[in-house]
Amino acid sequence: MSFFGRAARDLFNGSPASTSSKLLLLFTVSSGGLVAYSDSRSQPDEVPASIVNKNDGQKKKVVVLGTGWAGTSFLKDLDASMYDVQVVSPRNYFAFTPLLPSVTCGTVEARSIVEPVRNIIKKRNGEIQFWEADCLKIDAENNKIFCKANFDNNTVGSEEFSLEYDYLVVAVGAQVNTFNTPGVKENCHFLKDLEDAQRLRRTVIDCFEKAVLPDLTEEERRTNLHFVIVGGGPTGVEFAAELHDFLIEDLVNIYPTVKDLVKISVVQSGDHILNTFDERISSFAEQKFGRDGIEVQTGCRVVSVSDKEITMKMKPTGELCSIPHGLVLWSTGISTRPVVKDFMEQIGQGKRRILATNEWLRVKETENVYALDNSGTLTMEEFRAVVDDIIARYPQVETYLNNQHLGDLTDLLKDAMSEDKKEVDIEGFKKAIHLVDSQTTSLPATAQVAGQQGKYLAKCFNRKNQCTEHPEGPRRFAGPGGTRHFFAPFRYKHFGQFAPLGGEQAAAELPGDWVSMGHSTQWLWYSVYASKQVSWRTRMLVVSDWTRRFIFGRDSSRI
Repeated sequence: MSFFGRAARDLFNGSPASTSSKLLLLFTVSSGGLVAYSDSRSQPDEVPASIVNKNDGQKKKVVVLGTGWAGTSFLKDLDASMYDVQVVSPRNYFAFTPLLPSVTCGTVEARSIVEPVRNIIKKRNGEIQFWEADCLKIDAENNKIFCKANFDNNTVGSEEFSLEYDYLVVAVGAQVNTFNTPGVKENCHFLKDLEDAQRLRRTVIDCFEKAVLPDLTEEERRTNLHFVIVGGGPTGVEFAAELHDFLIEDLVNIYPTVKDLVKISVVQSGDHILNTFDERISSFAEQKFGRDGIEVQTGCRVVSVSDKEITMKMKPTGELCSIPHGLVLWSTGISTRPVVKDFMEQIGQGKRRILATNEWLRVKETENVYALDNSGTLTMEEFRAVVDDIIARYPQVETYLNNQHLGDLTDLLKDAMSEDKKEVDIEGFKKAIHLVDSQTTSLPATAQVAGQQGKYLAKCFNRKNQCTEHPEGPRRFAGPGGTRHFFAPFRYKHFGQFAPLGGEQAAAELPGDWVSMGHSTQWLWYSVYASKQVSWRTRMLVVSDWTRRFIFGRDSSRI
């Protein structure tokens, strides 16, 4: 049953809900994604009772796993003086992941987009402890995590340890989804973190150095210089654009004997690249790549990858074909990390693809929408009385109404039931909300989403006392009339998205359904990405790298 279907059932039945685990969760995918929390003996749509208890004499332990966008955003906005905060991450830095494609070709240096975690936490109000380690397991029943230090084997002392927590913030990100395609893990590069970008940079230079060795045939040189990008999303497209610029602006002068043998191919299983963008952007990108000589192969599904060839199946014909390669970048999607999958099994979400949450970013361990009326039906007047609350709790409903040019939820009911009724029963309500649910996608797994969710959750923790006395959320569907939830639900605000396309051109989707493409958009991209850096130090380093590239070109050394 969908989330809205369960919500509808509780709205009419008035069933209470409770949770059983004492846990606060923040979960992000890829640089972004999903945030959630839950706690024992508390209503699932409000902050745990132990958080809102002003008389607690001892600080609650908050353990944060990961230093990506969600975790860092949470730490930067959290009032650490209110909690005992500990951070566990295998990396002691935060990386500005949207610039990883620029690192692969030397447009930006790796150290320019990272900020040490200890630099971030030392500026917070209150003490935050950091441990460089991997989380191996979450023991939800005993409120513990088990970790292993992320060091070389020659270090002295025990590498494994455990930590107890009152609240756990899991921001470990996601891993690359290979879809169990044979040979991908062994023969492909990925672009999920800084180490991936550095490996890609070295391999790109290696391909050129191999291609100019003596006694190679022309076919062998062409194979070494065939760069294949699997996946036509933003990451794959931006890497293709960066690689093309690197070739045209720098490498043709360094390797003139093989400049005409280089080929860049983008393999996409769908009908278009950048299919999550506006159609105008997708078309513009394909046309520009065509002019630049970047081959875009759509409708192709990769079935295997070897060290020398990549085998694809053409969707229209079912025909199999193989092409040689010198480098393959796999950029097709993400999946949940094993430690999170194991945790989902513990809390009864093992059959789900990702961790499920409610509108307060709480783990969906129980059904948690409250009943307004136990009669089994609502009059239209009663239904209109809760419309504002429904829209406040489910922002996607408002988006759907606007997109479909519907006045309010009563129009949605008529649209769903194809008839005009004076009252609505549970099935009618479920049918209407399911119409929205079926046409609404999850929030994208981006840095923008993860950052906003981290800020929201930190704000809830910081304002616990104020919101206990003066609740700011929507009215409750169940319980005493007039009471409100402590906090307003999380509402994502989209500020647009960019797609750099090389040649000092970019495309952007901006708020208000605006689309911008061309050279001016590239300069907008420069200004936005510079302003979004985590510190003035990284901001200055990134701008200086861009300036250096304009004046001196990119560094082609294998470092």
